[in-house]
Amino acid sequence: MQFLKPDTCYHIFNHANGFENVFNENENFRYFLEKYRVYISPIAETYAYCLLPNHFHLVVRIRKREVIEELIRRKNSTALMNSSKVPNDGKIEGEKIISNETIEKYLSKQFSNLFSCYTQSFNKMYKRMGSLFIKNFKREIILDKEYFMNAVVYTHRNPIHHGFCRKYSDWGYCSYAEIIEGKSTIIEVEKLIKTWGAKNDYIEWHARNLEKFLHSLELDV
Repeated sequence: MQFLKPDTCYHIFNHANGFENVFNENENFRYFLEKYRVYISPIAETYAYCLLPNHFHLVVRIRKREVIEELIRRKNSTALMNSSKVPNDGKIEGEKIISNETIEKYLSKQFSNLFSCYTQSFNKMYKRMGSLFIKNFKREIILDKEYFMNAVVYTHRNPIHHGFCRKYSDWGYCSYAEIIEGKSTIIEVEKLIKTWGAKNDYIEWHARNLEKFLHSLELDV
C-alpha cells in the first residue's frame, strides 16, 4: 500500500467491509460529508466525490508539504499545551524538522479518524458492532491532466454505472451538480473548472463520456 504524499493527486475509494451498506439514509450521507470537512478538507483539496450505498469515490490533491507541516505543528503544540510537559521557558518545539514518515502517518490518520468517527455514529444509530469500511482504503496516484479529468468524470458517472440513475444530476450525493452551480463547501470549484477551461467544456466532456458509456451498454445487450 502506497502512503499518501503531499502535493500529490489521488483517486481514492473505499467499500463496505462485507455486504452491508455504509449509507442507509440521508442523515448518513450528510454526516459523512460533515466529518469529511472536519478531517479531510484541512489536508486535501477535493475535486470530486460520490457517495453510494456501499462505497464511495474521491478525487483529491493532498495539500503542499508546508501546509501539512503546519497542521502537525499546531496539533503537537495544542497537545503539549494541554499536558503538564510545557517547558519552563514556555517555548514549544515548533521548528523541529518533520520527517516524511510523520507526515505520511498523519495523513493516513486523518482518513482513519474520518472512518472511525463515522463508524461509531453509524453503529450507535443502527445498534451494530464492528468495522464498517475495509481497513486499507484504495488509492491511485493521478499523474497527468487527462487521467485527472477521466477520474472526475468516472466518479460522477458511478451512480449511473451501478444503475441508480440515468443522469449525473439525478444522484444527490455527488459533486457534479455542485460544480455546475458553483456552490460547494467541499469542492475546489474554480480550480476544477479551470482544468477544462470553462464550465461548458466541463459539461460537454461529461455528456460525451455518458453518451459513450450508454452506447456501450446497448452494444453489450
